[in-house]
Amino acid sequence: MTAQPIPGIAAIVVMGVSGAGKSTVGRLIAARLGCPFRDADSFHPKANIEKMSRGEPLTDEDRWPWLRAIADWIAQHRAAGTTCVATCSALKRSYRDLVTAHQRHDVRLVYLKGDFELIAARLKARTGHFMPPGLLRSQFEALEQPAADEHAIAVSIDAAPEEIADRTLAVLR
Repeated sequence: MTAQPIPGIAAIVVMGVSGAGKSTVGRLIAARLGCPFRDADSFHPKANIEKMSRGEPLTDEDRWPWLRAIADWIAQHRAAGTTCVATCSALKRSYRDLVTAHQRHDVRLVYLKGDFELIAARLKARTGHFMPPGLLRSQFEALEQPAADEHAIAVSIDAAPEEIADRTLAVLR
């Protein structure tokens, strides 16, 4: 597939709880657009990863530097006039406001939406990731689903990642 940027969109932030498929879907979207991709986990300081590895949920104080780093990466691409795709759990509106620079229309949210049972099963089957399945409940408890004024696209995770990426791009285009 030939890279086809989407006019008016500088960044796409793929959001949702751990295990929703953010990294997989985000990579697919970036590949289809021919643009840079960055997984939110790569922005975490070592202390955050160690904390989550121990099964301890992050606090807002833990998250702010991480969220600012994601926002800065997106801002660099916006300033350069290039499109990018990033993942971020973005569980709360205040987190999304920071990452998207307060809902600019050129930074679009893609909310990967699924139920607890499906995502818990995915997390249990996943290997090599620092996020233990036991923290999923805390993520669902913290989740504030995007409001209409956030211009998020909610996409069900009931399909293969390729189909989810295709659905997302069809809506964005």
